[in-house]
Amino acid sequence: MTATAQRATPRKALSPGAKRGIWIGVIVLVILGVVLGTRVVSNDDPLLQGTEEFDPATFGAENFPGVQESIAERATDAETLAAAIAEDPAAAAEEYATASSGGPVYSVTFTGTVGEGTSGIYEVEVEGLPDDVLVRVQTGPAINGTELRDATGEITFGQFTNQIDYQNAAAALNEELKKAVLANIDNAALQGKTITVTGAFTLINPSSWLVTPTEIEVS
Repeated sequence: MTATAQRATPRKALSPGAKRGIWIGVIVLVILGVVLGTRVVSNDDPLLQGTEEFDPATFGAENFPGVQESIAERATDAETLAAAIAEDPAAAAEEYATASSGGPVYSVTFTGTVGEGTSGIYEVEVEGLPDDVLVRVQTGPAINGTELRDATGEITFGQFTNQIDYQNAAAALNEELKKAVLANIDNAALQGKTITVTGAFTLINPSSWLVTPTEIEVS
């Protein structure tokens, strides 16, 4: 018995023209994909600007007036604060202070007589306060602390890239305070003068307030 072998029909080779057409089609598809996946970016697009570097001087100049106004609006007279803190520190903090990592920050206002001072920090005798409450005011040239940054509750860590910028923001506000408020204060002539102060302090020791002034009048 014999079998007839069936021969496979050979495939017909593509003509050069057909091959060329296929390659042209592939190239068109690639170009179309590139065009559709490309975003046109204008020169002022934030993507081209990169991360903006924090400028402490600009931050201080732009934000100090608002901080100064906010502290003035929040300020409670020293006699009221001292009584509230002595009665119930937690309740006083909730009612009058802004929470911060360093402790409650109080905005305060008072009038008193300037006593002894050293390194730009002066004791102030404030009428109506208990004898065991020491009030001091820092007038420069060095201004330390983060009270101006923290007193309003409106400047938060999340607004900054890192802890360094957050710390520099506090220092920038202190520098602006020196220029805007303290530049005309004659430290050498303060003792014995009457001053009216609005400012902020962090309550670390209820018997010792170190106030950073945002407004100060000497008479």
